[in-house]
Amino acid sequence: MSTIPTESQHATSTTSLLDKPTYQYYVLFVLVLGYIFNVIDRGVLAVLQLNIREELEISRTAMGLLTGLGFGLFYAVMGIPIARLADRWSRVNVLALAISLWTVSTALCGAAYNYVTLAIFRTATGIGEAGGSPSSHSLISDYFPTSRRATALAIYAMSVPIGTAIGNFSSGWSNEYFGWRWTFVIVGLPGVLVSLLVWLTVKEPPRGYADGPKFKTKPQAPPFLDVFRFLLTRKSFMHMSVAAALHSVMWYAGSNWNAEFFRSWHDLSSGVTGNYLATFALIGALGSFMGGFLADRLSTRHNDKRWSMWVPGIACLSMVPFQFVSYLSPNLAVVVPSFSIMVVLASMFFGPSFSVAQSIATVRMRAMSASVLLFIQSIIGLTLGAALPGTISDLLAPTTGEASLPYAMVIVGFANVWAAVHYFLGARTYRQDLAETAKLNAASG
Repeated sequence: MSTIPTESQHATSTTSLLDKPTYQYYVLFVLVLGYIFNVIDRGVLAVLQLNIREELEISRTAMGLLTGLGFGLFYAVMGIPIARLADRWSRVNVLALAISLWTVSTALCGAAYNYVTLAIFRTATGIGEAGGSPSSHSLISDYFPTSRRATALAIYAMSVPIGTAIGNFSSGWSNEYFGWRWTFVIVGLPGVLVSLLVWLTVKEPPRGYADGPKFKTKPQAPPFLDVFRFLLTRKSFMHMSVAAALHSVMWYAGSNWNAEFFRSWHDLSSGVTGNYLATFALIGALGSFMGGFLADRLSTRHNDKRWSMWVPGIACLSMVPFQFVSYLSPNLAVVVPSFSIMVVLASMFFGPSFSVAQSIATVRMRAMSASVLLFIQSIIGLTLGAALPGTISDLLAPTTGEASLPYAMVIVGFANVWAAVHYFLGARTYRQDLAETAKLNAASG
């Protein structure tokens, strides 16, 4: 008698595994691990850029264009076709391939011998990272129901501060001992092992699996233009995306320039700077969790999903005064506690924003929904956030000297006020958009 399981037996076995909380959280852990390497590889350039600029003779404006426009444009644009592939093919396979590409490309940055070669390798890193979050968001949404989705996505988003902490600490000290070239290799190549872990151990769930039995089917992915039109006509989605993008202007400004800010304004070494930034990032992990947890808790307690918009909106407004203190005070004893509060508030937008994007999308367009959000976020936030502080600093330098970068960071920080406005505007139509999506999901099930 044959012992090879039939197709139906294999499906039953896989379904049983998907229903186990221990496996669900294992998958979340693996996805978090992948995102941690995403953040490490993306942020390593910021810690090393002072040494890179000096050796390759690159201005702050040129470096800002590389980390912003060069990386961000390909990250944003390539995310859409890759997400489309994830909605039609195996998200697990897309994610595993993406991790392999961005980790190898990061390691190759250590071989750059001029501005052009560095830009080529960073562009390849951006293309690889474009396939990370859309695939992961879609997988998480099929493993966790709406009642736990914002929290699960917030835990996933904690990868940003955790990865930033690990990257800043390891990159700062690796640069001290081995130089910037070997640092790219040291932080890049281990990610290949994570891609194997994803490919070998993460199961591909049915689309809409966590939305209930009637959605455990395989509806066809709608045409690309239909998906794009659907998302663009949802006012809550567009306001949330613009809000997240405007907040990301400040987020990416900090990610790309905080290291140079501490090294030039406070005269710290790269190792000590890495220690400070790692500490701030770990503190920021609390904000990432709190954002999703508060959005889920308050939405449930008040039976009002609009808290997923209100929580990040309030956090953006509350952050502004701490930006002034953090960047303009010359006293580290004042800067450190102010920075700590600022990064907690800055991190609170992740979980709620990701949850809104996944909840508004139908079950077969969730990867695309995440990608469109990241496209808008990157085109506005990453390209402007990385480039503006460098350009403003170069313009202010003749009159403000070393204070030009702190002033530039404060000026860019006003984007948070604008971001809060869009979060509050998005809340006005969020419940209506959720109801319409629920009807479409029910019809397809």
